[in-house]
Amino acid sequence: MPTRNDIRNVAIVAHVDHGKTTLVDAMLKQAGAFAAHQHLDDRMMDSNDLEREKGITILAKNTAVKYHPKGGGEPITINIIDTPGHADFGGEVERGLSMVDAVVLLVDASEGPLPQTRFVLRKALSAKLPVILCINKTDRPDSRIDEVVNETYDLFLDLDADEDQIEFPIVYACARDGVASLTKPENGTVPADSDSLEPFFSTLLEHVPAPVYDEAAPLQAHVTNLDADNFLGRIALLRVEQGELKKGQTVAWIKRDGSIANVRITELMMTEALTRKPAEKAGPGDICAVAGIADITIGETLADPENPIALPLITVDEPAISMTIGANTSPLVGRGPGGKGADKSAVKDRKVTARLVKDRLERELIGNVSLRVLPTERPDTWEVQGRGELALAILVETMRREGFELTVGKPQVVTREVDGKVHEPVERITIDVPEEHMGAVTQLMGTRKGRMDNMSNHGSGWVRMEFVVPSRGLIGFRTEFLTGTRGTGIAHSIHEGHEPWFGPLVTRNNGSLVADRAGAVTAFAMTNLQERGVLFTEPGTEVYEGMIVGENSRADDMDVNITKEKKLTNMRSSSADSFEAIVPPRKLSLEQSLEFCRDDECVEVTPETVRIRKVVLDQKERGRTPAASAAPTAATRWRAPVRSVPSRR
Repeated sequence: MPTRNDIRNVAIVAHVDHGKTTLVDAMLKQAGAFAAHQHLDDRMMDSNDLEREKGITILAKNTAVKYHPKGGGEPITINIIDTPGHADFGGEVERGLSMVDAVVLLVDASEGPLPQTRFVLRKALSAKLPVILCINKTDRPDSRIDEVVNETYDLFLDLDADEDQIEFPIVYACARDGVASLTKPENGTVPADSDSLEPFFSTLLEHVPAPVYDEAAPLQAHVTNLDADNFLGRIALLRVEQGELKKGQTVAWIKRDGSIANVRITELMMTEALTRKPAEKAGPGDICAVAGIADITIGETLADPENPIALPLITVDEPAISMTIGANTSPLVGRGPGGKGADKSAVKDRKVTARLVKDRLERELIGNVSLRVLPTERPDTWEVQGRGELALAILVETMRREGFELTVGKPQVVTREVDGKVHEPVERITIDVPEEHMGAVTQLMGTRKGRMDNMSNHGSGWVRMEFVVPSRGLIGFRTEFLTGTRGTGIAHSIHEGHEPWFGPLVTRNNGSLVADRAGAVTAFAMTNLQERGVLFTEPGTEVYEGMIVGENSRADDMDVNITKEKKLTNMRSSSADSFEAIVPPRKLSLEQSLEFCRDDECVEVTPETVRIRKVVLDQKERGRTPAASAAPTAATRWRAPVRSVPSRR
């Protein structure tokens, strides 16, 4: 069959923070994608604000470099897909792998294969893609290159790789310095026999298969991603599998439901470096972008109108975590940061209605194949299911920055029934800690029904432990884990399947301090209450009845008056007594707030603030509401708060 030798399509997959995006940066620079005087940021592919803030890749993106072989000849286009390393964004990985003919597996020379390495490699092997192993960060002082290579071979064997896949080439690299070599360097050193990524490029050309096509086959192009443009509208990113796609061409659009409509390609673009440039045509193996189809979605096919043949839809793993997202129902809804609504410009673009929330969630489904949105018994609340807690928190944070006000429920696990028994998702968590914290971690995992599966000591003072633990046991785990290990522990987890229900879990031992009235927080009240626990609010913060203002030092909840003012008399003034210093409050991020929640609590999210509150705000009504059941049924999950009305479960 004919082959296109001028194209290579490859995805870079790895665990979080093993250097994928840094390697792509170096490839772009050395392939001459930018002018010498052009200012370049680090991690150019992480263009999203949240990606830059968190230091992780969230969305799969593509770029292309023109590589000129050393021996001469025509330049070769290398299309590169930069994928996320976190399993919560596995839908992005699966989309990226559907566009390529091989993968580069990046592994840290010190940390070795970790849970997300297993996840992305399993996806690549199941897609029957050849693998190139790249050992990155060889210059780390604690690098152990030989051991990491052996661990990677063991991982391939664990995942039942076939003979061709396990005979992979190995490249040693320091992506930060833009250096790669086929010769193993000494531990802790940069490869010395090379000063560029030339060995890496040559390995790609040799081991990444060139696209093969059938000259007589009709047009087939698979939609793998979506983008938007202010002038062109929705843009579909696709790979041409067979045939040729031209600007102005009429094609058959095969939808997810099997229906077919004829549409016209108004714009055709090809990627060069970080920009898209107009093109006249795209052939087999090309990754291109088209405009002119307003409602096209991921997984659909563009085909020949005379002979439309659909490509298989993209399938993703089932969601494991869910949370309810609804319109904000707190007494401070729609107010500015001061709580008085004085600054009208600060609140004029605020989105507070259920209709806007529903429209935004439906828009998210268009480009995110791993999410599901289900209706609940309330018209202003929806259950959103995803891969993990981080993926759902990213969605809420994105909506918050767009001006939405939301009420978000405690994350729950998505259960399934197997042979008449309830099964829940479990995760395999890998923990690296100093030896002195091993006992604290073992005790913490024991309370969360964790089962130790493996433990190894590399002789460097650090211990690596593997546990199998129910997914709900990891909700709220990270904060306690960092506290117990004095901030030194490293933990990564990945979905491991489903097991029978583990029974009730107690993941938070302390209760909440709940405001019993509305008003502004006073320093006088905080001074008296800080002995009761850890406070979350500052003096002057506006609170309302049912809002959680701190963590109690005991197991039960306590209603407190945090707005109490000092009484003045003729003999006393407000400054007569010298009070002890106020302990600085603990500031909780959105992720920490979601972890902190109990079953009868939820998080109020606004563009300026994140507040934790009780589902039932009224103190008397809350006292009459029975405690939440631990049974794993949908009926027990929080659905939405109703102001001064018992919650519906």
